[in-house]
Amino acid sequence: MIQAVLFDLGGTLHTADSPAGRDVWFCRRLLDRLADYGIRLDTAPEALARSLHENSEVYKHASEETLRELPAAEIWSRYYLREFGLTEAQLAPMAEELSFLYDYERVRVLRRPHLRETLETLRQMGLRMGVISNIISTSVVPHFLREYGVDQYMECVVLSSETGVRKPSAEIFRVAEKKMGLKPEELAYVGDTISRDVRGVRNAGWKCMIQIRNPGVAHRDKGLEHSGYTPDYLIEDLAEIPAILIKENQN
Repeated sequence: MIQAVLFDLGGTLHTADSPAGRDVWFCRRLLDRLADYGIRLDTAPEALARSLHENSEVYKHASEETLRELPAAEIWSRYYLREFGLTEAQLAPMAEELSFLYDYERVRVLRRPHLRETLETLRQMGLRMGVISNIISTSVVPHFLREYGVDQYMECVVLSSETGVRKPSAEIFRVAEKKMGLKPEELAYVGDTISRDVRGVRNAGWKCMIQIRNPGVAHRDKGLEHSGYTPDYLIEDLAEIPAILIKENQN
């Protein structure tokens, strides 16, 4: 019987988009914040926006190969700001703040409809809840949960930035199992990607995988549509989850 359901954050509890000019605005903000710490980069926001996008993609591909999340100072030094010759020691005092800004302000995020109502229903059903997220910041997920007014529902928050392990590795799911004190056959997961979430749940052997549709990540799953990795359920709205779990627990 399913005892708990855990959620991805980005694309699942909220969606994201990037309005025209958002990347340049963010890089202007980033340059100003670095200057506050005495680091002045000789580059225009427009140029930084281009390089930051390219460098983040390089890091994303590298982390998907290793399934490891590097410490924030190393990410910013070796990847995101690699053209500028900054050391990890220089960036360490501000690395978490930069990572928070990157995950919180770089794109526009919008919480999914029916988020709080769904979690409240799940709690009334006696289900425990938590989060497993691939993310470079250690503080932004708790911040989002508080901002959305749902932090009280999540007894378990497992982050790649803290564990050093990324989905779809089974290792990060094992961390959640240990924190919850539950077995794979007692757990369900809700996420938006095949590449990280569906594959991760299958690798970990969890009971139920619910994928919520998110057209914004179709490029991340390109080539995996017919890979054999399929969710147990594909949904459009978080409000569909309670009925699915009732059905699963009646079988």
